[in-house]
Amino acid sequence: MEAARDAGAILSAEMARPKQISYKGDVDLVTETDKRSEELIVARIRNHFPQHAIVAEEGGEGSVAKSRHTWHVDPLDGTTNFAHGYPCVAVSIGLLEDGDPLVAAVFNPFANEMFSAARGEGAFLNHKPICVSTVEKLSRSLLATGFPTDKVARSTNIHYYWGYTLRTHGIRRDGSAALDLCSVACGRFDAFWEFGLKSWDTAAGTLIVREAGGTVTDMSGRPFHPGDREILATNGRIQAEMQAVAADIAERSATSTLMT
Repeated sequence: MEAARDAGAILSAEMARPKQISYKGDVDLVTETDKRSEELIVARIRNHFPQHAIVAEEGGEGSVAKSRHTWHVDPLDGTTNFAHGYPCVAVSIGLLEDGDPLVAAVFNPFANEMFSAARGEGAFLNHKPICVSTVEKLSRSLLATGFPTDKVARSTNIHYYWGYTLRTHGIRRDGSAALDLCSVACGRFDAFWEFGLKSWDTAAGTLIVREAGGTVTDMSGRPFHPGDREILATNGRIQAEMQAVAADIAERSATSTLMT
């Protein structure tokens, strides 16, 4: 939490300044702020836990191989938002022990919201306990999702977006998976799904949702592990409906592809 807050101070200080932007692909951008935030977090982890491995979005210098403990760090989740001055961004830090989330912190410096969790100890927002929503039906739910920054035209998620939009109060796309997961944990969203996320996007948020009483699986209901291709996080109450709709959409999509 301390590392996330200090890295968040870097994001806050640099939001209004001219940004040096480079690209990891045609549209997947990275700023100097990403790198400075990551350097701070990695140095802090390395100082306290020199034998732990680190997987970080922009490189994670000095990672240790074959450790039971691996830190998954997103120093600036929502880089595109940040580059455009839209303050929906976060620092996300999650520790996995033998592949399972153990502790987590997600900090939005612009809202001054610190989400945190430790396995078996509950989830918190600014030190106050949080829990998932009590919405029982998909038709009364508000969902969130995200789309890849590259290969958007080939993303099948548009079919899920359409299908869920017809059955809910609506879908939000805020551009930060870590914050979307935290919003499920505190009841702002009733579910979140996405495809193609990296481990640093979900390692912290997964634990926070589960400790808040929610469920995190793949689209078919199998247990989710950070780094898996697809994620479905819900309040648990609409899980079965979400899976049923996903299965129907996947079947229709496959049929359409075969016919084409």
